Amino acid sequence: MKGHFKKAGTTPKRKLVEFLGFENPLNLGDIIKCDLFAEGEFCDVVGTSKGKGFQGVVKRHNFGGVGGQTHGQHNRLRAPGSLGASSWPSRVMPGMRMAGHMGHARIKVQNLKIVKVLADQNLILIKGAVPGHNGSFVLLEK
Repeated sequence: MKGHFKKAGTTPKRKLVEFLGFENPLNLGDIIKCDLFAEGEFCDVVGTSKGKGFQGVVKRHNFGGVGGQTHGQHNRLRAPGSLGASSWPSRVMPGMRMAGHMGHARIKVQNLKIVKVLADQNLILIKGAVPGHNGSFVLLEK
């Protein structure tokens, strides 16, 4: 990676991202400022959502659990219930919603409003649910 930064004429950075589709052609090593965006515009924000680890079906897919707390239920309050058919096809069909890893995925949240652009500090204030934890990298798309 040091060769890429040397060719661009800049010091090594923590994150390297390629951007395409600018109206004006940019040269290698050009600095992109926040003045591309204007107040009141809407943009899409791409980021990595917060990881939530291994979650059950109630949290992951909003299942209701099996039955209730009564009528002889003992340990199935947050269980998924029946998973598939009987002797045929004798398997669980693909795409069955089950417990598993949740979060830590690439998410695009669309149509978030740009409240303010602080050009002197190179900051953009966005109203809405920006994906990821505090201090994480996000990409803004027009």
